[in-house]
Amino acid sequence: MENEPLIDEALKSELSALYQAADRHYHGLAHIQAMLALAAEYRHLLDDPQAVEAAIWFHDAIYDSRAKDNEAKSAELAEKRLAGRASPHRLTRIAAMINATATHQLPPFHDENALNDAALLLDMDLAILGAEPAVFDAYEKAVRLEYGWVEEPMWRAGRAAVLKNFLARPHIFGSEPFRQRYEAQARKNLSRSLQALQNPA
Repeated sequence: MENEPLIDEALKSELSALYQAADRHYHGLAHIQAMLALAAEYRHLLDDPQAVEAAIWFHDAIYDSRAKDNEAKSAELAEKRLAGRASPHRLTRIAAMINATATHQLPPFHDENALNDAALLLDMDLAILGAEPAVFDAYEKAVRLEYGWVEEPMWRAGRAAVLKNFLARPHIFGSEPFRQRYEAQARKNLSRSLQALQNPA
């Protein structure tokens, strides 16, 4: 059971279809592929690479910008679809990683290896924050489109609060490799974005 791939081709096409919905401007298949590429690059640091890949595939499977429980629903879907493919312990670990993407705070794992995997997963999800300015700006525009129903003043206030929250953290990235690679650029991008939100031209 533990040796079979957690995410087979049938599951990939089922999930890919969800990620290709028209209202997904950022939280679509390209985001998943970018995270999977990072997971492959950092595979040697992962304790359970397949569990991390499963968490990547499922973490935004349910996505409605008006809802507050997307991650919880995505975690439930993962538990349902992966039942029988993974041990209950492994399923719990995958679901906890998915739920952690709601706040980008580490889940309360006691196992060092599980904590390390969760930190790397969250960092992969946030890697876009440390992208080149043009790529980061395109991401910001795409997220704004997903929240097209929110009026501009509300959007500015809400988004500014999110960015401030990240900037107030001692570290945006939880793992050393991602901190070295993305932290400085992420802080520049977020500060620039926050400035623009607070001082609209």
